[in-house]
Amino acid sequence: MKAQTKPPLPDVYSRVTDKIIADLEQGVRPWVKPWKASNAGDRITLPVRHNGIPYQGINILLLWGEQLEKSFRSHRWMTFKQAQALGANVRKGAHGTLVVYANKVTKTETDDQGDEIERAIPLMKGYTVFNVDQIENLPAEYRTEPEPVESEPLELIEHAEAFFARTGAVIRHGGNKAYYAPAQDIVQLPVPESFDTAQSYAATKAHEITHWTSHKTRLDRQLGKRFGDDAYAAEELIAEMGAAFVCAQLGLAPEVREDHAAYLDHWLKVLQGDKKAIFTAASQAQKACEFLFSLQGEQDQEAA
Repeated sequence: MKAQTKPPLPDVYSRVTDKIIADLEQGVRPWVKPWKASNAGDRITLPVRHNGIPYQGINILLLWGEQLEKSFRSHRWMTFKQAQALGANVRKGAHGTLVVYANKVTKTETDDQGDEIERAIPLMKGYTVFNVDQIENLPAEYRTEPEPVESEPLELIEHAEAFFARTGAVIRHGGNKAYYAPAQDIVQLPVPESFDTAQSYAATKAHEITHWTSHKTRLDRQLGKRFGDDAYAAEELIAEMGAAFVCAQLGLAPEVREDHAAYLDHWLKVLQGDKKAIFTAASQAQKACEFLFSLQGEQDQEAA
């Protein structure tokens, strides 16, 4: 009798992409979902490791989604062993959450001349973390939640405007559309009074300034080779996530713009056909966010 073999487990790329696709199929963008849930309050922060260091890129999306799906109050996460090292324990029956990290393995090969050469092969690995709400007997400092943030007034948000001004981006106002014009290298926005709230105005500006980072004199984001005919939609995906990352660090709610709803079906097709596409987009969004913060100066970096 022929032995039965177990089907191979899905790789990390597939597991993460399938989770993002499941949200998109429900019409939900996971990078803005935290601000649309009733338990999130007025503000949500970037997820952090046990030592307070923020997660980056795709892990932000994974942990935001899990936090809201399971109504976790905390934004802090740790591994089973990290909890044990603190004298704590994961609650019985609690299910962990997948996060990922990039690594490289070195493979030795023999070339045509018979010489041995080493080649670095990129590898994506995953591991499991638990929200501190799932962990018992933690020291008090690990269970402390961020202080609630008062709602911003309707006038322009001073610290956000200062942040955008320090990027040096040329921003013009007028008309009824928001866009970035690469040829002129300008961000065009409707006048602030056209927006319902100061949060909406700032979030829209964050989206267009994320596009601004793509210019050849900055990050030189060339997506045609990677995404082909889908490059335009990929850039919009990067701008949405990049703006969400920036807004999280500035304490703002990202904007879900009606004119971007048409991209959902396109993004789904791209992600369903390419299991690594969301990783590329999240990585590029993270780079855009880091670039904008690099323009802020030392004093503002410390305050960020």
